[in-house]
Amino acid sequence: MNIVIVGAGASGITAAIYASYNKNNNITLIERNNVLGKKILATGNGKCNYYNSDQNLNHYHSNNNDLIKEIINKENLNKVESFFNYLGIIPKIKNGYYYPFSNQATTIRNALINELNKPNIKILDNEKVTSIKKENHKFIIKTENKSLEADKVIISTGSYASPKTGSDGMGYNFLKEFNHTIIKPLPALVQLKANTSYLKEWSGIRTDIKASLFINDEYIKSEEGEIQLTNYGISGICIFNLSRFVSRALNDNKQVKIKLNFLPILNDIEETLSNLNKSNKTIKNLLDGILNSKLVDIIIKISSINPNKKYNELSKKELLNLINNLTNLSLDITGTNSFDECQVTTGGIPLTEINLSTMESKKEKGLYITGELLDVDGDCGGYNLTFAWITGILAGSDNND
Repeated sequence: MNIVIVGAGASGITAAIYASYNKNNNITLIERNNVLGKKILATGNGKCNYYNSDQNLNHYHSNNNDLIKEIINKENLNKVESFFNYLGIIPKIKNGYYYPFSNQATTIRNALINELNKPNIKILDNEKVTSIKKENHKFIIKTENKSLEADKVIISTGSYASPKTGSDGMGYNFLKEFNHTIIKPLPALVQLKANTSYLKEWSGIRTDIKASLFINDEYIKSEEGEIQLTNYGISGICIFNLSRFVSRALNDNKQVKIKLNFLPILNDIEETLSNLNKSNKTIKNLLDGILNSKLVDIIIKISSINPNKKYNELSKKELLNLINNLTNLSLDITGTNSFDECQVTTGGIPLTEINLSTMESKKEKGLYITGELLDVDGDCGGYNLTFAWITGILAGSDNND
């Protein structure tokens, strides 16, 4: 069987490897870049967080959440673990996050590329696909330089995220030709823009927080971790994990707020401050012992408190304002950063249009879709790569009959 795979990212390479196990298959892997697996090299800050031991389905999101379990399940997760054992990857596991022991993404990429060195796999790099059609039960794949014929096609082009790695959304255009629905792709795992008067003042601050998301004043979810305060808004893993909900809400013209608790480890702030105030300190000196001094200045300022005022001299109203800004600072979220800055997208091909045991299109026999083109996005922590490995394995394996 002649199989063409468009896109040599995580899912495309994996699909090629699994399809090659049937030696009667002839596989052509087409990549528009001159480097295969380019996006893999950028994951995990160059360390490649490729898996996670915590595979709770809450880490994956879709417009059809009830169908995710058909893909992320014990059987398929075991296939991923077996695959990396076969590749010879020794994991370094930190808080459930899997990294190669080398701490280098090149280890993962090179192990995958080495597996492509087989007689029945042909690689066409630096080759951009321009169209995919079906004529007389065969797929015709045209590039800027060639025309290929295939019995089956696996589209693994990625979405709009990180276009510098070659993801320009072209895969969606191919799939529209086969009557697939496209749920509007939007940035996810991305920084958020906020509308406040003190963005320049707090730019550069990093601190641990609890961030709670509200859409149209309805509580959605919370995340804890380090936040990076920027001159446009907020960033950090905890913010990234909320961003897919923000993108979809803003796209629907809903009001979005994120409330920040800068002291999530304390249950009773007033009691804690009172206990710390043994030497009748100024409120500025008292808070400097707890939080980033620059952040303290901002919180005191927006609480309309004289920084030289002693803690015991605060009025009830001043104390309430201070506690609210320390534990419940509300930010109006106005947008996200662009596809250039996001790690993945939310949206894509609905899971209802896919055979979830094989990744074959229900719209067109012989057409397969993997990875980020599908309407599934995961949290930070190796979940999006896990989804890529699984969909690549399923699509490639279905071509072994």
